[in-house]
Amino acid sequence: MAGNSFGQLFRVTTFGESHGIALGVVVDGCPPGLALSLRDLQRELDRRQPGQSRVTTSRQEPDQAELLSGVFEGKTLGTPIALLIRNRDAAPSAYDNLRRVFRPGHADLTYFLKYGLRDHRGGGRASGRETAARVAAGAIAKKLLAKFKVKVLAATVQAGKVRAEKFDPRVIEQNPMRCPDPQASAKMAALVERARKRGDSVGGVVEVRAQGVPAGLGEPVFDKLDADLAAALMGIGGVKGVEIGDGFSVASRLGSENADPILYRSGKFSTRDNRGGGILGGISTGEEIIVRLAVKPTSSIARKQKTVTQSGKATTIQIQGRHDPCLCPRIVPVAEAMVALVLADHLLRLRGQVGF
Repeated sequence: MAGNSFGQLFRVTTFGESHGIALGVVVDGCPPGLALSLRDLQRELDRRQPGQSRVTTSRQEPDQAELLSGVFEGKTLGTPIALLIRNRDAAPSAYDNLRRVFRPGHADLTYFLKYGLRDHRGGGRASGRETAARVAAGAIAKKLLAKFKVKVLAATVQAGKVRAEKFDPRVIEQNPMRCPDPQASAKMAALVERARKRGDSVGGVVEVRAQGVPAGLGEPVFDKLDADLAAALMGIGGVKGVEIGDGFSVASRLGSENADPILYRSGKFSTRDNRGGGILGGISTGEEIIVRLAVKPTSSIARKQKTVTQSGKATTIQIQGRHDPCLCPRIVPVAEAMVALVLADHLLRLRGQVGF
């Protein structure tokens, strides 16, 4: 395993580099007969697309998906689905000055230490551009989940120190920050714009909610649902922490304060406060799954930074190229995709194990 594949029954393999010819993904294990069109894929890719606003990179990529296999007459065949997304606005020359210099906060150093060489053009596989392939795969997973009445949505709930005070799903796609709170969104956008003008960047928090998830997803020990969700979301570049449910806030509570009584109402089990974020013992409870991601400020900033060359010589760099001053708005569809992929995989596993 080289770390480019994900999932067990619903399996995804991505390929391609940021400034190479193309990116792509192969989805294996999707059941046959699922209605799927390029429109379904493009809808999700357009949400991740660069150049959407001043709070995202200025790179102009149409991200038009090409469907190579696995679909016939609008239905999945049950065979591998292969998708290709060509790079149209690559600018590798913008990275020539980084050929022998490591960018602080990036994977340049670790790729070099691991492989002895690296693709310096925007980070190669480590670039956020690779996530276009994941979003395309996630679009297929979302179509599968819809058959089970499962819906996944995400939003930017914090940028810098500005927090959303409410969660209105209707406004998420109506503002450039993809924030569920209109008032907070305006403050977030202003904060990011100020940072951009200073050649700086802003971190934040993205929250993902999955509704309609049946009870029983996840395995008892090594493939717990929360563990797989955390692994999937930590696999997104720029994500430095994941919390599920009440997350890190439980560390400051007493057991009596954190207790979450189990209830039985209208023929269904539930917890009073859903402190576990819809997961107990690594298995879904049937309640809403809530996951939050801590997203670091973009490491590629226009300010001068100290670093070293591949030979170990101290130097300073000023990174050129086109970068997001805040990663959160474009991580929103990526986070949705990764959660959808995990849930699709576990739904198929549950169906195979207990006949769901």
